[in-house]
Amino acid sequence: MSQLSAVLSTTLTLIGQFQTALTTQPTAAAAEAAAQDAEALPLLTASSSALKAQVTKLSLLAITSPFTHSAICTVLRDLNESVLPSIVTAALLVTPVQYTKAFNSEVVVLVKTTLTELLNLVSDVKRVGEKKDQEKKDNGKENDLSKAEKDVVTLATGRVWDACDTVTDVANKGVVGFVMRRVEQWRDLVRDAVEEIEDWDPEEDGDEFFDELLGDDGKEQKDEEDSDDDDDDDDDDEETAALQEHKKSSIRFLKPVAQVYPAIINNRLKNAGNAPLSSPSGVKKLESLMLNLQAIPDHVDEAAGALYEADFDKSGQYLQKTRKCATKAVDLVMSPWVAAAGSDETADKFTTWSKTWLKVIDEVSKPIDEN
Repeated sequence: MSQLSAVLSTTLTLIGQFQTALTTQPTAAAAEAAAQDAEALPLLTASSSALKAQVTKLSLLAITSPFTHSAICTVLRDLNESVLPSIVTAALLVTPVQYTKAFNSEVVVLVKTTLTELLNLVSDVKRVGEKKDQEKKDNGKENDLSKAEKDVVTLATGRVWDACDTVTDVANKGVVGFVMRRVEQWRDLVRDAVEEIEDWDPEEDGDEFFDELLGDDGKEQKDEEDSDDDDDDDDDDEETAALQEHKKSSIRFLKPVAQVYPAIINNRLKNAGNAPLSSPSGVKKLESLMLNLQAIPDHVDEAAGALYEADFDKSGQYLQKTRKCATKAVDLVMSPWVAAAGSDETADKFTTWSKTWLKVIDEVSKPIDEN
């Protein structure tokens, strides 16, 4: 097994080196120079598909008797010399400057995960080879693998397939598709938070729950305490009224904020193609758009939590932060990514919508600003 052992060791070593390479990315200048000779995303798609095909071969060769060293060596050499360098090169070409930091991080994590799963598969194949060689040495022939032993290899192969499919999916959808998916996730979080506030009833914080807990044993003591609590009723009513008013103003404020997500998706991301990536300023704008839209769900959650605790100052502070992020997001993409060829027009229907939205958000923010 000396030749196969050497090739297997080379594969395992290369995987480790490539994972290190992905952790220490090249300088922007070096990556930009390399990008002139290759397109990262098509290369990423092609190499992940090639990797999936090669591991399929490797898996079948490993679990099928007889265990053929030469055939497995051929597959491993293809991985070492072509497939692995290609997928890592593609990942390194997806630079933060050209594709946004978020997309770069996503691709690097996915490719590193793919390499980890491949490492596990190759290690399993190595163990199968060692077992087969030991059987030949001891008995003069090899035995078929048990179902459990085959399952180990096929399950490891399945994990590599899944990782490759995820890489291919992200590469095919591209940066804008990736951003759209993230914005949709943040949209859903904001919608859920608004619905939770709508469903919350401040008046349910009364004594009914405690009455149920006390039962008959505590009823007499409760009746004695009721007379002492009468003076507090007015205070409770005032707090409940204040909670209801702040709930109403918060919902009135948050509804236009929630509308920002579908409006940007439909008018500035869907069908945008590569327009946002056509210039460094476009990439920076897309990056900033993501950061602002991502921050809003956390601010809304904090505002809601403070509202439930009747901490109106804190709730107002986080709603103001929400407004700042939402306004910034709308301002960033108020104009189209690029003007139509030969046209000086820098406005469209979304520009008009944005101006109206800014007036609305100013109006619904007044109760918050007064707090």
